[in-house]
Amino acid sequence: MKEEFISELIEPVEGTMGPVAMAKGEPALPGRFIWRGEEYVVAEVLETWKETGPDKGGGEAKYLRKHWFKIRTDSGVEMKIYFQRQPQSRAQSKQRWWLYSLSADE
Repeated sequence: MKEEFISELIEPVEGTMGPVAMAKGEPALPGRFIWRGEEYVVAEVLETWKETGPDKGGGEAKYLRKHWFKIRTDSGVEMKIYFQRQPQSRAQSKQRWWLYSLSADE
């Protein structure tokens, strides 16, 4: 499989996120999402991890920046998606879910 860099917003389908993760203060991975006008169904979570970064104020503390998910869709495409905990600006407050890359058979 060849990995292709994408870095585009995805739109979670409302009502497809499980409440368990949200109860723990983590983002709930959407069960379905829209990318480039097409709906994708998450069939399997292959891996999860978290990304931290430095304090934006210059302190020594580390903050959780992103929740990453490597998934396989029902069509067999593998994707890396992430939830950005803090948007870049107030205008982008709803732009939290991103498709980072996808891998498909060549």
